[in-house]
Amino acid sequence: MKILVTGADGQLGRSCKALSMHFPEHEFYFTGSTELSITDQSAVEAIFSKHAFDYCINTAAYTAVDLAESEPDKAMQVNAEAVGYLASVASAHRCRLIHISTDYVFSGEKSSGYLPDDATGPLNVYGLSKLKGEQLAMAAQPDCIIIRTSWVYSPYGKNFVKTMMKLMQERDQIGVVDDQLGKPTYAADLADAIFNIIFNHSHPPGGIYHYANEGEISWHTFAMAIQQRCAFTCEVKPILTSDFPTPAKRPRYSTLDTRKIKEVFGIVIPDWKVSLNHCLQLLQTNA
Repeated sequence: MKILVTGADGQLGRSCKALSMHFPEHEFYFTGSTELSITDQSAVEAIFSKHAFDYCINTAAYTAVDLAESEPDKAMQVNAEAVGYLASVASAHRCRLIHISTDYVFSGEKSSGYLPDDATGPLNVYGLSKLKGEQLAMAAQPDCIIIRTSWVYSPYGKNFVKTMMKLMQERDQIGVVDDQLGKPTYAADLADAIFNIIFNHSHPPGGIYHYANEGEISWHTFAMAIQQRCAFTCEVKPILTSDFPTPAKRPRYSTLDTRKIKEVFGIVIPDWKVSLNHCLQLLQTNA
């Protein structure tokens, strides 16, 4: 197979690249924003015309949630318009699109895990742009695969785990929000699930799926686990969302129900504590 992975300098893109080493029988093309901007329509058309891709895994995204409130046009261009065009070109070249979306398409008003077909209601520009991207992708390629995920972290780039580790080493005390609930996702696990879908199923069913590690927690619980695993002495205090105002409103509850992806593809999803340990081990080994 020939597989294009966009957004290759991001957390998921880099995790896919690391995992691709175990699949030498397939051809992978990893493009970061310097090699391929998905907002450049002529460049998108050119790469698909040059290569007969079987799959395009779109991990490219505008992910600055708070900044998106003051840059709505930029967020929409990357997360919505470009995704629609990417899906259209992929479809024209008989290439299946796997597009990554987010839990922020939901309002957070539920008290049980969000199912893929639950009503959406984003609270911020970022979530709205990602929802629009889903809609445009499905319109251009009805059998595309959309995977919503949440709270992504990895040994790469900027993320909650690395930020907490840095702050806990620099400060005696930090406050972490305890009234937002969801599921962390280790990018390496998500990459593994995507490759499972591609390589273990001849024509995987399209549609919207949810993927996140097992276990519902708060950001504070997540931070406490990092503190305990790394044996930091920093005190981690629980605070309310109202104590830490941000430009973008976050959903109070964004737990993703992952039953569909497990049942359809036979995917086994690790517990969040197990995956966090794997990531922390890598970070500490490479420190």
